This record gives sequence, structure tokens and C-alpha cells, in this order.
Amino acid sequence: MGCTHPTYLFLSPQMAQRLVLQRLLSLTPRTLPLQSPLAPCVPLAPHSRAFSTSAACRSTFNVQDGNDFQDRVVNNPKPVVVDFHAQWCGPCKILGPRLEKMVAKQDGKVLMAKVDIDDHTDLAIEYEVSAVPTVLAMKNGDVVDKFVGIKDEDQLEAFLKKLIGA
Repeated sequence: MGCTHPTYLFLSPQMAQRLVLQRLLSLTPRTLPLQSPLAPCVPLAPHSRAFSTSAACRSTFNVQDGNDFQDRVVNNPKPVVVDFHAQWCGPCKILGPRLEKMVAKQDGKVLMAKVDIDDHTDLAIEYEVSAVPTVLAMKNGDVVDKFVGIKDEDQLEAFLKKLIGA
């Protein structure tokens, strides 16, 4: 795939600058609280949560902050698929629902975390996300597989089967 491939978009110049600066300053080890000096901690606005009993909602969640990512992704005993996306990204809007549907079909054997790179720049930098959509497969806190761009349902199913060992 060349740099102009239409299935994914590159990060903004500001994100690229932050990535370079963060790498120069050395990444924070994952065992420490995830906080970047470039992205100070801002309190989250109060919000309400809707609960649903559908399989997709039980197996998919939005990451709220670095501590939430640590608790629900890194420390999770189940394999977790992490979807790094952005609201302005067209391919993300295609891949996200497709991936959620495929994760829901796995009957709880794998979870899906959604990370908006504009809200969680520090996580995007730490996990070396340079284009969106980027999807990581994590087991026991380690990245075991990754892809960038759109995949069809057969490719997503193979990606998930490999992750859960089926």
C-alpha cells in the first residue's frame, strides 16, 4: 500500500509533531499512569450512560481515559481488539460497525475497545498509531497483531480467530 491509499487517512501535522516530540522525550513505560506532558489531564464532562443487553454493547466499549484503558484493556484476562479511530475519518465509519458486528459474533471470547485519537492522543502516541483506522489485537497487555485500513468481513473473522486461538 502506498501513502495515498484511500482506505485510511494519515494523522494531522499536529499529531505527527506530538509523536516526534514524544519519541524524542522517550515514551512513558506502560506500568506508569498514562499521561503525557503535552496532553494535560482534563476532567471529563459528566455524561450519562445507556445500557443495553445486546451482544455488541456488552463486548464493545469506549475508552474513557488512560486509567480506563489500563484497567479494561491492558489488565483484561480476555483478548481485546482496540479500534483507534477518529470522528472525521470516513474509513473509520465503515470499519467500526463492521468490526463491532464481527466481535459480537465471537460470543464474548474477545472484547472491543474504541479509542478516539483526538480525545486520547497520548494512547495513540504510545501505541504508535500513525494512521486511522488502526486496529490492535491485545492479549495479556501485549500487542500481538495489528492492521491499518479497512478489511472485509472474512479478513476480520480471520484476524479475530487468530487472536482467540480458534
